[in-house]
Amino acid sequence: MSPWLEKGCREMGIMLPRQSLDRLAWYCRELTRWNRKFNLIARAGEKEIVERHFLDSLAVLPVIEGLEEERMLDLGSGAGFPGLVLKIVLPSLEVLLVEAKQKKAVFLDHIIRNLQLKNVKTVAARLVSTPDSEMINTYPLIISRAFASISGFLGLVREYSPPEGKVICMKGPRAEQEIREWEQTQPDSPFSIRSIHNYH
Repeated sequence: MSPWLEKGCREMGIMLPRQSLDRLAWYCRELTRWNRKFNLIARAGEKEIVERHFLDSLAVLPVIEGLEEERMLDLGSGAGFPGLVLKIVLPSLEVLLVEAKQKKAVFLDHIIRNLQLKNVKTVAARLVSTPDSEMINTYPLIISRAFASISGFLGLVREYSPPEGKVICMKGPRAEQEIREWEQTQPDSPFSIRSIHNYH
């Protein structure tokens, strides 16, 4: 069990069952081990990895409360953030992880296989803006963490999201600037801002 993970969840007011905490801790150890060879994320100590990747992913939980039964598309999943972390703590969530880099997709499959996670799939490819017919309007929950600009991200996923779908853009300090750029460059966008959640 990672003391940083448990402490961070407690400070964020996130209550997870022991099994979820143990699985996330194992995931973190595997990520650190694989990272020595494959450079999946920037090199860092356990505390920084937990804060920068795991706790950051878990910060979305209050936003997706009540959507645990939905299908979620995580675009640019990288080493599994936030999609795989959310799948571990919300087992009923059906997740598609899209990650173009093969080595990261292989790592995702390794975690999924060893934790015996169900209803989660990895696609080692780039998402295209014109999906196959069976994927149109099929993901009521779409998420991305620092994948692209808000304009680029929303333009890419618009055909995948149904009319009442929710799209979550996890952004850093340039969020306000990217929102203005999106509003200026995509005035006919089918999306609208429902809420903005700030956290530290």
